[in-house]
Order: sequence, then C-alpha cells, then structure tokens
Amino acid sequence: MNIFMMLAPMSVFLGLIGVGAFWWTLRHGQYDDPAGDSARILLDDPEDRPL
Repeated sequence: MNIFMMLAPMSVFLGLIGVGAFWWTLRHGQYDDPAGDSARILLDDPEDRPL
C-alpha cells in the first residue's frame, strides 16, 4: 500500500507534464500545416540532398 501512495502522485505528475508539453506544442503552432508537411516530403529538391 505504501508503494501505491508514492506511485499514484508520480503518475499524475508525469501525466500533467505530458499534457503541458502537448499544450505548449499546440500554442506554438507545431500542428498548423500538416497537409503542407506531408506534401513537402514527396518533393524532390536537389538542395535537400547530402553532398
């Protein structure tokens, strides 16, 4: 029972960190252009190739 009293608050804390990280990415525009990002992968730009 003692381990439960320690692990439960730790898991809630880690969950809040995950939600906070998701909220930060949402507010900083990480998901603004998913269609453009997926189309950009298919482009064959010679400037993107390693030398």
